[in-house]
Amino acid sequence: MDIQVGDVLELKKEHPCGSRRWSVLRVGMDFRLRCQGCGHELMLPRSKAEKSVKKVIQSGEGQQT
Repeated sequence: MDIQVGDVLELKKEHPCGSRRWSVLRVGMDFRLRCQGCGHELMLPRSKAEKSVKKVIQSGEGQQT
């Protein structure tokens, strides 16, 4: 799965705040994600993050880093 920094992901399970959308802040062996509902950040191993992705909503290709 090709996920890059700046992408917005929809995960299968809801965060306790009710949002399913997460922004990708870091990609590598671990993913750092920020909840778009409440701003909570977490790190997930790549394997777990890729299993829990339902779809990529917005691609971060147009952004300059």
